Amino acid sequence: MIAASFFTSALTVAAGIGGGVAMLALMGYLVPVAAIIPVHGIVQLGSNVGRAAILRNHVAWTCLAAFLIGAIPGAWAGSAAVGALAEPLLKAALGGFILLITWMRLPRLAAIRLPGFALTGAITTFLTMIFGATGPFNAVVLSKTFPERLQFQATTAAVMSLQHLVKTIAFALAGFAFGPWLPLIAAMILTGLAGTWVGTHILRKTPENRFQLIFKICLTVLALDLIRRSVA
Repeated sequence: MIAASFFTSALTVAAGIGGGVAMLALMGYLVPVAAIIPVHGIVQLGSNVGRAAILRNHVAWTCLAAFLIGAIPGAWAGSAAVGALAEPLLKAALGGFILLITWMRLPRLAAIRLPGFALTGAITTFLTMIFGATGPFNAVVLSKTFPERLQFQATTAAVMSLQHLVKTIAFALAGFAFGPWLPLIAAMILTGLAGTWVGTHILRKTPENRFQLIFKICLTVLALDLIRRSVA
């Protein structure tokens, strides 16, 4: 998992999105199902905070505040839904979700106003409490709202940081014990930051079409096996 954090963070830099989904799929093999989403969330929190800190001068802070207004009730509703899902159902849903966001052509949304950010915060935070990785959905909205590249990357990292922070607090209040996982989480955050730095200098040299195809095939195999394990 420590090594995977390095490589998936590098993948995120090269592809723009996707590293969090890859980490989520890999954790399905190595982490008890009840711990996948909480541990994944806090690791992604550390990774996104690092990116947001580097680009902090480009963050759209007003939109971030609106997102928080929606994220809080979304996390509360999502935490209640998580407890209602059986382990096989959660694995099947996780596999289906990964397949969906890997191959679905996400719509190009028009720029949204502050109420739209609050609604987006509620919906995607609810979904991330259940499925773990909703970065592609957030990226769809923000890509049309912020056409300028640096502002888009900075605000996306800040939004994901906020979402994972709210999610982590919600899981802690719900009784998840983060203590035994903290040494592993700290190591994964450090290697994730290193992967982000290395990926910036190396992985952008990979031909985009070839990289995207290999990446999607790997995610598909992992997602299908999660569904197979759920059925079994």
